[in-house]
Amino acid sequence: MEFTTQHLTALLPLLITGATTIVVMLAIAWRRHHGQTFLLSVAGLNLGLLAIIPALGVTPLEVTPLLRIDDFACYYQALILAATLACITLTHAYLGGASGKGYPGNREELYLLMLLACAGGQVLVSAQHLAGLFIGLELLSVPTYGLIAYAFFNRRSLEAGIKYMVLSAAGSSFLLFGMALLYADAGSLSFAGIGTSLAVGGEAPSQLAQLGVGMMLIGLAFKLSLAPFHLWTPDVYEGAPAPVSAFLATASKVAVFAVLLRLYQLSPAFAEGWLGQLLGLLAILSILVGNLLALLQNNLKRLLGYSSIAHFGYLLVALIASKGLATEAIGVYLFSYVLTSLGAFGVITLMSTPYQGRDTDALFEYRGLFWRRPYLAAVLAVMMLSLAGIPLTGGFIGKFFVIAAGVEAQLWWLLGALILGSAIAVYYYLRVMVSLFLVEPSLQRRDAPQHWAQQTGGLMLLAVAGLTLLLGVYPQPLLALVQQAGF
Repeated sequence: MEFTTQHLTALLPLLITGATTIVVMLAIAWRRHHGQTFLLSVAGLNLGLLAIIPALGVTPLEVTPLLRIDDFACYYQALILAATLACITLTHAYLGGASGKGYPGNREELYLLMLLACAGGQVLVSAQHLAGLFIGLELLSVPTYGLIAYAFFNRRSLEAGIKYMVLSAAGSSFLLFGMALLYADAGSLSFAGIGTSLAVGGEAPSQLAQLGVGMMLIGLAFKLSLAPFHLWTPDVYEGAPAPVSAFLATASKVAVFAVLLRLYQLSPAFAEGWLGQLLGLLAILSILVGNLLALLQNNLKRLLGYSSIAHFGYLLVALIASKGLATEAIGVYLFSYVLTSLGAFGVITLMSTPYQGRDTDALFEYRGLFWRRPYLAAVLAVMMLSLAGIPLTGGFIGKFFVIAAGVEAQLWWLLGALILGSAIAVYYYLRVMVSLFLVEPSLQRRDAPQHWAQQTGGLMLLAVAGLTLLLGVYPQPLLALVQQAGF
């Protein structure tokens, strides 16, 4: 195929992320400087975000047989780039300023690994071929092993890195075996080719194809931490450095869910027979298991980990609906979920800096926070309200659209599970909020810096909280954006 300037323009966001990774790597090799590495990473990600505007001018475009850049890919690339930018901003606050204060090891490689994982996410959301899917998924996953275990002096961080690596490898094995079975039956690796092959003659897909698709769903469920493949989630969220947990909860999961959505829409065989029932069962299990286990947590990171299992269960309801409002519902819900997760993990990050051993993630450490850091406590309270889906927050708009998509598709059992799960969730989110206003504990406490709001991480956190409230009051610009980004 002939490569033109249009193809380069369409690939520009991904090319800029890749170039930024190389520049950062060379800069680290030339001179270790924390501030310089941070500025180069931020500049590259901002350029990548700006490059989406010219890319939209040439879409939809099949760049190679592996990648298709369209409005859908551009929307999710922008979401991944913005989430990575926020995580890198939090990383700068987390690692500390001058040498000797904050993180005791090399700091610069954390930015490099995060940029590599971001590039993997961009490949993943643009994939239209099983080979492109696997390349993107591995480019996203492999740097994440290093990110999770980056706090090498913390035993929990190393343990979390090993757990994620072993279980992620198991998930990838299921995925590859499923791809092999699907290729053996369909004779094609492209999403559209698989969809066409399985739909020939109007007959149900063969048992071999159904088994292949089932194994692929199991592999992707591992990456999305859907129950019963969720066991790694709380341990990894607790052990990983706070900005890495934020990256895992946002950019990483958004990329995997976006490719699952594209696969589901282009290959309707995924929705038929027992595979549709399997997805429904995964949704109900994820909602109930995630919310019920979150009730028992006294650690904020673990609570958010179990909560994320439930949230992706809610998203499966919209995925199963698949028609009408479903694609828009998923786009809106993922946007609001990314905002609120960044805000919640952002508060943990600022409370954990400068780096002092383990992160500040025990719930008792947030008791009385309102009386010491009122604005920081207000940000965390807004995030909890949004995660619970309370009106006038972005989370309410997302949940409203998911319920609307479920009603439109008449998925009454799934909606029942969603409403029951949401009711349970209100309890543990309010529990976190109430602890912010309780009497301060007499034991030794850790706090965010006095002037946290004047640092880059603090400014980003305030912007996220403002955007969450604005989205709850005035969601029209986001809705217009998401409608354009549909298939």
